[in-house]
Amino acid sequence: MSTTDVATPAITLTEDQLDPYVTHAATRRWLTGPGLPGDSGLFNFLELSREGLRTVRDATADPDDRLAAELRDQLVIGALLGPAGLETESLLLDGATGEIATTYFLHDRPDLMDSRPLAPSLRTLVRCATAADELAGFRGQFASYAGRFGPKVATEASRQLLALFEEGADGEMAPFWKMAALIRPLSLVAGPGTASGLALDLPARLLDEEFGQGKVARFEDLDFPATLTHAPTRLFLRERGLPEDGFLFHLDTDVPLQTLAEYYEDECSAVPQDRLPSRADHLIRLGHLIEDNSLVVDGTTGAVLNWSEPEATLYPLNTDVSTLAFTLWLLHREKTIDDGLSGELTTEAYDQLATTMLQTLATVDPTGSDVGAGHHYWTETFQDEAGGVL
Repeated sequence: MSTTDVATPAITLTEDQLDPYVTHAATRRWLTGPGLPGDSGLFNFLELSREGLRTVRDATADPDDRLAAELRDQLVIGALLGPAGLETESLLLDGATGEIATTYFLHDRPDLMDSRPLAPSLRTLVRCATAADELAGFRGQFASYAGRFGPKVATEASRQLLALFEEGADGEMAPFWKMAALIRPLSLVAGPGTASGLALDLPARLLDEEFGQGKVARFEDLDFPATLTHAPTRLFLRERGLPEDGFLFHLDTDVPLQTLAEYYEDECSAVPQDRLPSRADHLIRLGHLIEDNSLVVDGTTGAVLNWSEPEATLYPLNTDVSTLAFTLWLLHREKTIDDGLSGELTTEAYDQLATTMLQTLATVDPTGSDVGAGHHYWTETFQDEAGGVL
């Protein structure tokens, strides 16, 4: 067995370590028995390994008792994981009832801290997290999904996951689990690229069915600049196309596609040419993103980039046009889902929704997962709750 096959041991505590914090009998049995997973795609419980059990009051070092009374004795046991595996909210355990909640630590303003319910028990938390991990890895009860892709497969997986999360939810499923069931399986809509030569093979009518007939623009060879030589990109733009209005992205359809150099010459002649990136005549402008950003594709490699006009800087955006199209589709689908829930996801847990969207996108396009790569338009825009793009 290789080292990658060795499971990370579960995190357990002794009876002595639980005293005097945990009095709930079922929770004590769980923490001394099955324990908490040492390896999860949704959470980590390293807090227990690093610090042992401690209260929120101890963790905030709040000598003035500014914390809300219901938070003071909650136990910090771990954290939710965000993009690139970074910790976001902290996981809290009520030692008297066994209930699980989340909170953001505000060390300077503990009086502003609040909590959101997540699960009625550790058993439910672990069961739901295990199901999500099994779907992500096509293991266990989701092993049959390996190698299967398409809208029907995504719908089937979503229904199965939703049914699993509903078990033991006491009729009140936290928004976090609704997001996991309704959004994460959407990564199964498109399979890895084989026929297309791109990162993904998108179903033929996926964009038309989502955005509506006549709302997806397709191009002809005469629309392409001579420097767009990447054959898979040309084929995708001819056969699949892109939505004319992807909410955050607006496609250029009034004129044949231009290189970035041509666009600046025609539309921004006052801008000095030395502000343009190198090989601007090989960067084809597909359209604009909000806040003065141009979306361009490298005509040679097919990479999709964000040209920040105020910064005069190129940033990676998507692997190629197939993952760009998936991103725009995912954003539109999320809005449809949230509308069906009367805005519950965006109003009750916007930050968790942004994390779910970015993690779903990362499963098919890791472009935004490199935290050291600098600005990534989708990551920063999705997380902008004040802008409310989701």
